[in-house]
Amino acid sequence: MQSPPPRVPEKTAPTRAGDAPTRAGAERRRAAAEARLTAELVSALSGARRRALRDGDAQIDTAHLLHSLLEADPQVRAAFGGGDQAGDQVVKVLGYLVQRSIGYGLRWQRTVEDSGAVPVVRERAMSGWSPQAVTAMRRALERAARHGEPRARGLDLLAALVSDRECRAVDVLERAGVDAEALAERAERLTRAHGRGAGPGWNTEN
Repeated sequence: MQSPPPRVPEKTAPTRAGDAPTRAGAERRRAAAEARLTAELVSALSGARRRALRDGDAQIDTAHLLHSLLEADPQVRAAFGGGDQAGDQVVKVLGYLVQRSIGYGLRWQRTVEDSGAVPVVRERAMSGWSPQAVTAMRRALERAARHGEPRARGLDLLAALVSDRECRAVDVLERAGVDAEALAERAERLTRAHGRGAGPGWNTEN
């Protein structure tokens, strides 16, 4: 009877001396960034990260953000208005979004969302995020600051998304028959109704 072959030890990736400080710095930046967002928006961003990973997408794009906003933030859903028609619109938008990995949206796989309609951002700052998603987050914080709010909320991000008519989120909204301009106006009215001091711009180095 032959003895079993010797067990080959598993190889582990070498740990560089600078890795721990880099990770610690990234965690601090993430915590600082999330301190400028409401709990609902933090939840939506976490959902967008999970969705992009599950779908095998290299980057979080504006459609991921819209999908998670609709699921996580009741104020965003309220911006679609009241009544059956508004409810039907939300259902239709979500219907398009969930088809991303099986039908509608397949053309987006393994591609970068960058229409050229938004300013070019530094490559390091957009790691894991599409350029248009980065710009939307920055615009959301700028909008919150204009309204005197210390934290950006889902409505801020929604308004930022619909302001970029070339982004994937607006593509989905238009296919679902949603008027992006009217949606932006309702988001503005809701913002003013809830009342609005915000921090500096948002950066994806977190």
